[in-house]
Amino acid sequence: MMTDPIADMLTRIRNASAAFHPTVDVPHTRLKEAIAALLAEEKYIKGYEVVETDGRKTIRVSLLYLPGRKRAIREIARVSTPGRRVYVSRDEIPLVKDGLGLAVISTSRGLVSGRVAQELGLGGEVLFTVW
Repeated sequence: MMTDPIADMLTRIRNASAAFHPTVDVPHTRLKEAIAALLAEEKYIKGYEVVETDGRKTIRVSLLYLPGRKRAIREIARVSTPGRRVYVSRDEIPLVKDGLGLAVISTSRGLVSGRVAQELGLGGEVLFTVW
């Protein structure tokens, strides 16, 4: 049994990116699919697709690389964990790498970036940061 499925997804993406793999497969949940959609929208990954094999759904994440063998995701780190939840108000949303990175916030309106959460005036749980 996995205690932190989000951390598992982030670790799979981090390891595949470090090894320059074109894709990585992650077990499917609605939250993980929302994370993949947000990363694709913010151009940290090329895209994703939900694949069903033997009755089990997986998310196939296509990783993005920049010219000169540079990774689009330089660092991806879990902030809130099952044992230590991190909640912020709209005024406390972290600025990642002076605005160059992205904080992913779980709000009452779903998963949004830190910038969008500030625009909407929402706080929530800081799931992870990426840059």
